[in-house]
This record gives sequence, C-alpha cells and structure tokens, in this order.
Amino acid sequence: MTSQIRRSFASIGYNISEGIGRNSDKEFANFINIALGSSNEAENQLILAKDLEYINESDYRDLFEELTILKKKLVSLWNKLRQN
Repeated sequence: MTSQIRRSFASIGYNISEGIGRNSDKEFANFINIALGSSNEAENQLILAKDLEYINESDYRDLFEELTILKKKLVSLWNKLRQN
C-alpha cells in the first residue's frame, strides 16, 4: 500500500514535469489531466489506508488537505491551458 501511494504521488509530479516540456498548451493540458487522474488515485489510496488503519487520522487529514490544494491548483491550470 505504501509503495502504491508513493507511486501515485510521484506520478503527479512526473506528469507535470513531462507536460512542461511539451510544445503546446494543448499537450501540456493533456499531461495536467493525467496528473489529475493520478491525484484521484492517490486520494482513493489515502482513504483506503486510513480505513485500514495504515495511517492515523491526523496524518490522513494533513495529506488529504495538501492533496486537495494541489488538485485545485491543477484544475485551475488545466482550465487556463484549455482556454489558450
């Protein structure tokens, strides 16, 4: 479970980085969309880890809050890229 969560969170950053290197806003937006998918996967894994008591409530809340902020920023960026 821990390695799955780490991979999901890492995938968010990997896709943002790969998208930055693309030649167009459309391509970048596609990678942001993939990063959003990875963030949804990470969110689901966090919920499962909490439900299975692999992480405590405090750590869960902290991670969930950070992930929620990140997702909002990704959605905002995706919307801006799609407008261009």
